[in-house]
Amino acid sequence: MNNQLRELPYNELSHLSALRTLNLHNNFISSEGEGLGQVCGVHEVPSTLCVPGFGQLCGSQQQPLLRTETWAVAAVALRRDGAKHLLRGPARSPPDPSPYPHTGSLTAAAPPPGLPDEAFESLGQLQHLYVAHNQLSVAPQFLPRSLRVADLAANQVTEIFSLTFGEKPALRSVYLHNNQLGNAGLPPDAFQGSEAITTLSLSSNRLSYLPPSLPTSLERLHLQNNLISKVPRGALSRQTQLRELYLQHNQLTDSGLDATTFSKLHSLEYLDLSHNRLTMVPAGLPKTLTILHLGRNRIRQVEAARLRGARGLRYLLLQHNELGATGLPARALRPLRNLHALHLYGNQLEHVPPALPRRLWALLMPHNHVAALGARDLASTPGLAELNLAYNRLTSARLHHRAFHRLCALRCLDLAGNQLTQVPAGLPGGLRTLRLQCNQLHTLEPESLAGLGELQELRLAHNRLRIGDIGPGTWHELQALQVLDLSHNELSFVPPDLPEALEELHLQGNRVGHVGPEAFLSTPRLRVLILRGNRLHMTSIAEEAFLGLPHLRVVDTADNLEQVLVRLPSTTQHRPRAGGS
Repeated sequence: MNNQLRELPYNELSHLSALRTLNLHNNFISSEGEGLGQVCGVHEVPSTLCVPGFGQLCGSQQQPLLRTETWAVAAVALRRDGAKHLLRGPARSPPDPSPYPHTGSLTAAAPPPGLPDEAFESLGQLQHLYVAHNQLSVAPQFLPRSLRVADLAANQVTEIFSLTFGEKPALRSVYLHNNQLGNAGLPPDAFQGSEAITTLSLSSNRLSYLPPSLPTSLERLHLQNNLISKVPRGALSRQTQLRELYLQHNQLTDSGLDATTFSKLHSLEYLDLSHNRLTMVPAGLPKTLTILHLGRNRIRQVEAARLRGARGLRYLLLQHNELGATGLPARALRPLRNLHALHLYGNQLEHVPPALPRRLWALLMPHNHVAALGARDLASTPGLAELNLAYNRLTSARLHHRAFHRLCALRCLDLAGNQLTQVPAGLPGGLRTLRLQCNQLHTLEPESLAGLGELQELRLAHNRLRIGDIGPGTWHELQALQVLDLSHNELSFVPPDLPEALEELHLQGNRVGHVGPEAFLSTPRLRVLILRGNRLHMTSIAEEAFLGLPHLRVVDTADNLEQVLVRLPSTTQHRPRAGGS
C-alpha cells in the first residue's frame, strides 16, 4: 500500500498461492487496457523483455528458447516500481540470445497494463483484498471464491460483474463507496451465491434507485450520497436481518416510498433519511426502529398514524424541516412511549409541542420561534434532563415562573440567544449547566440563583451586566460552580466573593482596568483566568493578586491597552502561562 504501482505484479502473485491478505491501497492501478504503452513494441521504459519463444506475450510464433518462466517473472518484478518485495531470491539474467537462430529480434515490451482479469486466479486462499484509492474504472471480473472482505472504494468504478462478488460464500464485507457506479453498472445477479454479506457500502456513487436483488443477509447498507429518488416496491422485502440503513443525501420524495418500503425490515434499528425531499414521515416504519433521522427534509406536519408502528423509537431527529405552528399537533408523538431524545431545531415552531412522551429525556428546540413558555407546557415530561430552547424569542415577561417547576431531573438548561432581561425564577435544584449567554440580562440577584447548589457551569456572556447589577451574595449558594463565563459584558473589575470551587473564570471583552490584591481570595482552586480584550495596562494587576492560587495554569491578558506584566511571587510552585497563551 501507499506505493506508486500502476499495474498489478500478477506474475509474482502466482507464487503466493497461500496469500490471505493483499493490500494495494492508495496506488495508481487502473483497469486493464488503461495503462501506458502496449503489449509489444515499447522501447522507452520496458517492464520486461520480449524473447522469441514467448509467443503468448509478444505475438511471436517461434518455439520457446527458455524452458522456464522464472527469468521472465524475475525481470517483471525488478522493473516494476514497488513490486520487488514480492520476490524471494535474486533474479537470474537471461542467456545471450545471439547464438540462437530466430527470425524475431530482442524487443522491449510492456506487460498487459493495469489490472488483468486473471490477476487473482492463483490466489485460492485470499480472504482480504484492499484496492481502495486507485484508478480502476471497472471492477475485476473474477475474484477468489475464498474472499471475505473486498474493498474497492475511492476508485472510478462504473461497472461490476456477476463473478466480481457473486458466488463467494464466505464474503462478508464489500466496500464500493466513492466510485461512479450507476444502476446499469450493477448486474441483477451481482451478489448471487454470496449469502453471508453483512456490510455493503455503495455510498457516494450515481445510483438513481435502490438496486434490486441485494443480499438477504445484509445487516448494514450504505447508500448515502447518491441520486436515489425511488425505492422500488419489494426492493427491501427480503432483507429481514438489516439493522442499519443509510439513505441520506439523496433525492427521495414521498412518491418514491410507499407503506411497504420498510415494513418487512423486522430487525431495522437505524434509518437515516436526512437531506432528502420528503414532506411527510414515511409510513410502515418497523417496531424495532430505535433511531430515525429525518433532518433537512421538507416535512410540514407529523402525523401520529405514521409513527404508530415505530413504538420502539428512542431518537427522533426532525431538525431543519418546515414544521410550523401546527406542525406537531397534540398527541402526535404519543405513540412513541419510549422516546428518549427529540431534535426539532431549525424549524418554525411557535410553542413547545403539547403532550410529549412522558419518558422524554432530551428536548432540543433551538432556532425556532418560541416566544412564550407556560406553567404546564412541560408538565408531561417530568423526566426531562436536557432542555434546549436557545435562540428563540423568549422574553422574561412571557416565561412563567413555574415553567420549570416539575422538571426535577433537569440537568442542562440552554436559554441562550433569547430576549431575557433576568434569570428565570424557579429553576430546578439539580441543575448542572445553565446557559444564558446572548440575552439582555442587566441584573443578577441572589434570589434568582438560590437553591442551585449543584450548578457547575454558568454561562452569562454577551449580556449587559455591570458590577453594580450583581447583588451582594449572588454567588453565595453556588458552592459547586466550576466554570463562570462573564465575558463580553460591561464589568469594570473582577466581581467579588466568587464561589470557592471556581476553576475557570472568563472575563474577556469587558471593561476591567484594574485587578486588586484581593480579587481572587475566595477562589483558591482557580486554574484558568481569561482577561483578554479589557482595559488593562502594564501594571494593572497587583503583585499579590495570584497569591494562594497554586493550581493556576493559564492567565490570558492579550489584546489589552498595553502588554500586561503578570507578577508572581517566587514561592509559587507552578508558574502560569501569561500573555496570550
